[in-house]
Amino acid sequence: MNMSLRGTRLGAAPRFGPRSVGTTSSRRPVRLSFALLLLLSLLSLLGAPSLAGAAPPPPARSAATAATAATANGDAVAQAQARWGDRRLDQVTFLGTHNAFTNYEDSRWSSVSQSESIRHQLENGVRGLSLDTHWYERSTWLCVISFGSDCYPSDVYLCHGECKTFAGVTYALPRQSFQSSVQTVVDFLAANPQEVATIFLEDYVSAQQLGSALGRVRGLDQLLFRPDAWNVRQQGWPRMTDLVGSGKRLLIFSDAPDREHLGVMYDRAWTVSNFWSLGDLGNDVSCVSRWADVPLDRQETGFRRLFTMSHHRNVPTLINAALDNGAKLRDRINGQCRPAAGGRDPNFVSVDFHRTSDSSGHTPASIVTELNARN
Repeated sequence: MNMSLRGTRLGAAPRFGPRSVGTTSSRRPVRLSFALLLLLSLLSLLGAPSLAGAAPPPPARSAATAATAATANGDAVAQAQARWGDRRLDQVTFLGTHNAFTNYEDSRWSSVSQSESIRHQLENGVRGLSLDTHWYERSTWLCVISFGSDCYPSDVYLCHGECKTFAGVTYALPRQSFQSSVQTVVDFLAANPQEVATIFLEDYVSAQQLGSALGRVRGLDQLLFRPDAWNVRQQGWPRMTDLVGSGKRLLIFSDAPDREHLGVMYDRAWTVSNFWSLGDLGNDVSCVSRWADVPLDRQETGFRRLFTMSHHRNVPTLINAALDNGAKLRDRINGQCRPAAGGRDPNFVSVDFHRTSDSSGHTPASIVTELNARN
């Protein structure tokens, strides 16, 4: 209503039609040009910069940004130095989570291995995440029978088996794309420049499908560690401070061998690993190799594989985790896995329900802290 009153005075004829075209509008460009010339003259007299010259930022701004970034990186390296000293990647231990994606927060799983979302796991100290990648082909049928709640595009998703079989068990809604989950890790690392994280893939997709998903993760190239660029086979793993200083703070391993060109390492070529299960009853605490031809104490000239240790049962439950994640885990590392690996501690300790433990006072996180204190 105010707009209509603004163009018309009460009791007067509206200002439009042939008369206004022939009088008022013909003089308006002249007045506008005169006003613009007067404004430019005043600006030149006052010494103000021209409109064309005001756009580019001063050089000092980019220098200040670079200085801020250098300071932030220096602070991150200092924190890493205080935490790790001069230890290499293969001389420290991280807390890991088995089936990190099956949790109560990221999706509606009915069978889970963790209670927290991937982001919350990272915020609570987890640095090794196990994920299962599967290809999901878009299904019109699932879209229809779900009344539009399962209309996802074809892509790489995190499933615990076939991505169309049992909702809540082999997959969950909302579907968790691999790309978005890796993006969560990348965003966490970007916000915490002193941290290093690792992803372990149980990989059921092609290298092309995996590469396409990784290629859509913003900021991944700046963070992804590539062992060939560091000459790891000949020189060994870098120091933790080197990883932090370079910004290459995300490692990705896969159980498929044909994706090293993506920066994804074949776990059988870069790690040693124990057999993953404690058995149905949780009483198989022996520490034997997952691969018959790669013993836990394998020795190689100039290079030492990372030792990934699994400690969980066939079926994850909170009750089982409460029985397994305290004194049993600590005793198994000291009495079984450390001797089997030639006197070295694991670099990753992967468990179910990582915040659950027995009444011994030992938790997976405290045990990892204890291992790092003695290394």
